[in-house]
Amino acid sequence: MGRPVFLKRLGAPGAEAFAVLFALESFARAILATVIPLEALRFLGDAGGVSAAFFSSSLCALAASLGIPWLVRKTARRWVYSLGFLGLAAAPALFVLPGFEPFMAGMVVRAIGTVAVTVCLSLYILDFIAKKDLSRSEPMRLFYSAAAWMTGPFLGVWLSVNFGRELPFLVSAGVSLAALGYFWFLRITENPAVVQKAVPVPTPLAYVRRYFAQPRLRLAWVMTTGRNVWWVVFFIYVPVYAVKTGLGPEVGGAVVSVGTGFLFLTPLSGRLVRREGIRRVFVLGFLLAAVSTILVAVTISEPWLGISLIVCAALGMSAIDAGGNMLFLFAVRRHERAEMTTVYSTYRDVADIVPPGVFSILLRVFELPAVFVVGGAVTLALALLARRIHPRLGRERPPAVRSDPQPLGEPAQ
Repeated sequence: MGRPVFLKRLGAPGAEAFAVLFALESFARAILATVIPLEALRFLGDAGGVSAAFFSSSLCALAASLGIPWLVRKTARRWVYSLGFLGLAAAPALFVLPGFEPFMAGMVVRAIGTVAVTVCLSLYILDFIAKKDLSRSEPMRLFYSAAAWMTGPFLGVWLSVNFGRELPFLVSAGVSLAALGYFWFLRITENPAVVQKAVPVPTPLAYVRRYFAQPRLRLAWVMTTGRNVWWVVFFIYVPVYAVKTGLGPEVGGAVVSVGTGFLFLTPLSGRLVRREGIRRVFVLGFLLAAVSTILVAVTISEPWLGISLIVCAALGMSAIDAGGNMLFLFAVRRHERAEMTTVYSTYRDVADIVPPGVFSILLRVFELPAVFVVGGAVTLALALLARRIHPRLGRERPPAVRSDPQPLGEPAQ
């Protein structure tokens, strides 16, 4: 008896294999998603200092990320992807060293590793998944990562509190190495059937200009960056909110886990995208998140109510995640994939840079509720911008109804 079809699919490049790779990478990052802000708070003492730390590390990662296309062409994509996972495994080793300087170095290495893994996985998806199948494969990828994001943020804090601060970092390193091993087991290479020789690009600045000269790619970057800005606010400031309002670090970790656990609903969100289109889902999701986030600031004296509102906002943003990368994947041209994917992937770095940078200044004047007011206002602007998305994008056409007359003597089916 042969292996089940599902196991066969896990052993070869395809939607299921990429989903598993993404899930392993997600868990390696998720288990530290709440631990790192709390560790930064322990070192620096206030939300403004935490913002400055994240701002500095993300700025370094952004500068490094623009060199990834050059590195891919000088070596091979599989080596860059492997280096990304090695970075995700090396960062926890720096985090467990004593002192703030190794901690900051770990943040930088983790950010650069994440960029490398993200860029290369996106290129592999573009090689092996047909555009017509993206509306199904992207929700699947997020669904596979749902368990990681639902359990990781709380599990990391719980392990740190009950078994020592080093344990979540060790688990993260182990999962990163496991993901690297699975990648080499798959023996993924650039698909010769679909990869074409890219047009040479002289400098990073040239392909940045080329990217933002294309309206569809520009809209995809703005929408995805804005979405990630909200998630950065969620991951960094919800744990700080829980500590500052007296709920405690474990409550903060649990809230982050619940909010990201909505990724389990991505099959439903993906079905909604295929039926209603990306635009309608984005507008409604951003509106729910915007209103709920702003109300968190209003209810700061009632922390449990604020927590409930944060969870509602996460529900709206999770619905958007099902179609989040489709705007880019539908728009990018084949011969520009490596360069355009690198520019697109800077959304993560920019989203990591802008909120901490802005809030490191804002929190010198205002209290923590200002974070949620600004986050909600940005999300409301995204809801308005989402109306520019083509209404049929992402929507599946219903099957054509045949109007052929039935032959005489043959019953209708």
